[in-house]
Amino acid sequence: MGTERVKNAAVAALVAATLAGGVLMLVTEEHDAPPPAPGPAARARAAAVAGAPASRAELDALIRDRTRWLRAHPGDEESWAALGTAYAERGAWWADWAALARAESALNRSLRERPAAAGNTEALLGLAVLAGARQDFATARDAAVRAQQQRPRRWTVYRALIDAQSGVGAYKAVHGALDRLTALYQGSQSRALAAQVYRERGWREDASANAYDAVAAAAGTTERAVALRRLGDLAWERGEPREAVAGYDAALRLAPELHPARAGRARALAALGRTDAALAEYRAALTRFPLPEYALEAGELYESLGRHEEAEESYAAVLETADRAERYGVDQTLTRGRYEADHGDPDEAVRLLTDAWEAGRRSTQIADGLGWALYRAGRADEALPYAKRATKEGLRSPLFAYHRGQIERSLGLYGSARRNIGTALRVNPFFSPLLVPPARSALASLGEPPGGGPRRMTGREALYPAGRGRQGAAGSRWWGSGGAR
Repeated sequence: MGTERVKNAAVAALVAATLAGGVLMLVTEEHDAPPPAPGPAARARAAAVAGAPASRAELDALIRDRTRWLRAHPGDEESWAALGTAYAERGAWWADWAALARAESALNRSLRERPAAAGNTEALLGLAVLAGARQDFATARDAAVRAQQQRPRRWTVYRALIDAQSGVGAYKAVHGALDRLTALYQGSQSRALAAQVYRERGWREDASANAYDAVAAAAGTTERAVALRRLGDLAWERGEPREAVAGYDAALRLAPELHPARAGRARALAALGRTDAALAEYRAALTRFPLPEYALEAGELYESLGRHEEAEESYAAVLETADRAERYGVDQTLTRGRYEADHGDPDEAVRLLTDAWEAGRRSTQIADGLGWALYRAGRADEALPYAKRATKEGLRSPLFAYHRGQIERSLGLYGSARRNIGTALRVNPFFSPLLVPPARSALASLGEPPGGGPRRMTGREALYPAGRGRQGAAGSRWWGSGGAR
């Protein structure tokens, strides 16, 4: 490429950008060349260098810039990798599924120019991005591991590993990758990733502290908006909808296109009883970003309000948008499974989620979904181990706790059922407009635990005459071998 390639390496090295939660990250740090002319492409480069999110306009500017460059320099494997990864990010972030095919084409071209075995780390990370966008986390992990072997001191490699390992449920590996990442890099995005990992582990205070640090350290507008949206998510999960709305509002003022913040705002508004405003937010999100999970949430809100015709329209949209995503290779197993379990064919949900589990996709979300699908299909005994796994990995999800509690209730494990359904309502008393009423009803039907405490608690129960200190022992599995132990 000669001198011209070196002079343009600053944009070419926008480079091996990698997507993790919708961010553009620089993975080729060694080039030293003048930045592009001021404008969106330059801002995208600055965001990439910091490992920070780029706006859609900035990302599109990068795509245009690399496309122009490659017309004249078709042998530049780094620019093909940058272009492919940028397309993958656009597909994942903006539900532009057609962009994923362009991403695959560009990344394959990069690998033809320079094979992975010859050290094309940028293309490997681009493949990890693409596979993650398609929810193919096993492939994403394989690509990220190969990239790590080539460049073990590049921090963005560990970001790709964290996302992929989370997707397959390898949570110990996630923590190891975070330790390596934080040893290499201490910036805003390191704090954001720590918040994500600590949330999955159930360490809410640590997650919140790191999320606030990420906001304080954010440099660009979009980076700050994404960090504020994360604060909104954490507030929502704590059952604090007013604080969540404040976080989402702050994020949307900076980045009105940030659709996860808009959908989060809809959830929080529904919890506050502002259902018309919540439905308007769902419609706004779905108009530009037709994601199946948003259609499912909107349908359940409509159903909770008794607006069944509109609920059915939303449920139909779940299937339509999932079909469209799948035509471009985006796996929709989890959303389809949740839809079928509660609103369609539970046996189909079991089939879908069992296939995912057996293929190695063993995240807490898949475990919970499979357990609930088995329960809804009348197979509660088989469901319980999956529900237990989902609640024991660390993530403090009220939905998971509710699902486990209802499964246990059906099996007569009343003490454990009472504890888990109660936990769901304590963690977030608004966790689902459709499920909170049955959760309250189930908890009321279970009543208060009988007095006297469980047997074999102290080892001194034999000192008491029969019937004293063991009230309620007869006829209740809560006492003894049931769920209270």
